[in-house]
Amino acid sequence: MSEPFRLAIIAGETSGDALAVPFIASLRERLGDRPLALAGVGGHRLIEQGLEAFFPQADIAVMGFGPVVARLPLLLRRMEDAARGVVAFKPDLLLTIDSPDFSLRVAKKVRSRAPAIPIVHWVCPSVWAWRSGRARRMAPHIDSILALLPFEPAALERLHGPRTVYVGHPLMERLGDLRPNATEAAHRVDGKNPVILVLPGSRRSEIHHLMPVFGRAIEQVAAALPGTRFVLPAVAHLADAIREITSEWKVRPEIVEGEPAKQAAFRSARAALAASGTVTLELALSQVPTVAAYRGAGWEAAIARRLIKLPSVILPNLILGRRVVPEFIQNDASPETLSRHLLDALADGPSRANQLAGFTEVETIMSAAGRSPAANAVDAALALVAARRG
Repeated sequence: MSEPFRLAIIAGETSGDALAVPFIASLRERLGDRPLALAGVGGHRLIEQGLEAFFPQADIAVMGFGPVVARLPLLLRRMEDAARGVVAFKPDLLLTIDSPDFSLRVAKKVRSRAPAIPIVHWVCPSVWAWRSGRARRMAPHIDSILALLPFEPAALERLHGPRTVYVGHPLMERLGDLRPNATEAAHRVDGKNPVILVLPGSRRSEIHHLMPVFGRAIEQVAAALPGTRFVLPAVAHLADAIREITSEWKVRPEIVEGEPAKQAAFRSARAALAASGTVTLELALSQVPTVAAYRGAGWEAAIARRLIKLPSVILPNLILGRRVVPEFIQNDASPETLSRHLLDALADGPSRANQLAGFTEVETIMSAAGRSPAANAVDAALALVAARRG
């Protein structure tokens, strides 16, 4: 039997597992009869694939400044444990996935101790938005970055970062789940009794700042269009908090949970009111005209204004290089402004038509990678391994 291909993976969150599992399936297909050995950090989905875990993923799956500080000694120890584990495993490839504050530090330690190990990082850190100096600092210990967004390779080249390859976004494989059937399409064209998505974010801080504004905005839309139905897809860990908050709203949205219910809501929606974030790209690919908003603590906004040097923070706008999704930040995100633009997005007119045309263009641009992101990622990773051996 031939020697196994040895793949080390550092996936700090469940979202990393979601990328890694199809990568492993595609890699196994490419390897044919050659066995695959897996070791590193991951959740239960990767362990089911045969990953020999160095420690539980839960040890490092923390978000937010306070929780990170509280667990800092453990995080530092786990960085060292991960680096030692990778070096001892002697992999043909180290694949780090997202969680850049953890995984890139592990990569740096591995590179200093075992320079021959090829290292690929999947999901480009948002150096094009803020802390651009990170791009140059990654270059010595990351051989290649696998990007989800089509503008990232050029941005990393401009910032003197590692070689970056656009492999495509996983959303492109789910277009069928996001596009309406005949019944759902009827809801989309119904301008008198439309379905509007309410998407206040997936973090507690987001819903704290945005939901009061969203509640008053949809109240104004309902007054203008009494037949409107509002649907709020809630992430499981925030569903109870969202129900408590919306129980006091004058217009209460229908709250749904789970991915199938969320996808069904996306397929029926005529428009959306959404927190800025990845969901705006999901809405664009679903062809749902959107009004985007962000509100945070005053000190967070002040820091963001100093650090983020972009004309837009909305992914469809960044991909197109122009603003098609209206976005409103902090005090600009008033109930009156949001409701007015939401009514524009609902009506058959230039605002709605401009968004829909832009979203078609977004899909065309993002389709340039072809095939599946996982297969593209495997191709890029194996090409790097072959080049390093050569």
